[in-house]
Amino acid sequence: MSVGQQAGPRRRRWTRKEFYKLLDLGFFNEQRVELIGGEILVMPPQKNYHAMGIKLTEDALNAACGPNYWVRVQMTLDLRPHSVVDPDLAVIAGAIRTHDPARNPTSALLVVEVSETTLAYDRGWKSSLYARAGILDYWILNLVDRELEVHRQPGPAPARPFGHDYADVVFLSPTDSVTPLAAPQARIAVADLLP
Repeated sequence: MSVGQQAGPRRRRWTRKEFYKLLDLGFFNEQRVELIGGEILVMPPQKNYHAMGIKLTEDALNAACGPNYWVRVQMTLDLRPHSVVDPDLAVIAGAIRTHDPARNPTSALLVVEVSETTLAYDRGWKSSLYARAGILDYWILNLVDRELEVHRQPGPAPARPFGHDYADVVFLSPTDSVTPLAAPQARIAVADLLP
C-alpha cells in the first residue's frame, strides 16, 4: 500500500481476555452476551417455554449422568481464544467440587442448546463452533418442530462458519429416546425433555 492510501474498514476481533475485562467493568449489565468468533453478540430474551425446556433437560441429564458429572445451566464455556459462550446446558466430567472455582471449563462432554427463536443460529454458527472445539455430543432441543437434533462426529467442513461441523446428525421425535455419549448406560425419552 502506498503512502496516503488507507485500507477499508475491517472488523476488530475481541479476545476472551478482553471480553472478560469488559464484563468485569460492567459494560453489559442487564444483557446476555456471548463472544462468538471474536464478535460480541447480544442474545435474545428467554420465554417461559425455553426455560421449561432447559429445566426438563437439566433434570433428565442429572438423572442420566449422576453425581460424577456437573450439568451446568447457562454457565460459561471458554472456547479459546475468541469464543466465550453460555450454552443452555453443558455436561462436564467430574463432580462440581473437583473443579477450579477460578476458571471456566474449556470443553464439555455434551452441549445442549434449547432452541426456539435461535434455531438457524444454533444449527449454523453454534454447531460449527462446537465442532471446532471438539465437542463430541451436541444436541439441539428444537422447540419449533418438537424434536431433538443429535449432532455427533465433529470434523473439518471448510464451508461452515468455523471450518468444522458434525458429520452425523439425527432427528429424534418425542416417541424416541437418546443415550448421551457421556452416559452410555442411560436412555432419556425425548418427550421428557420437551415442555
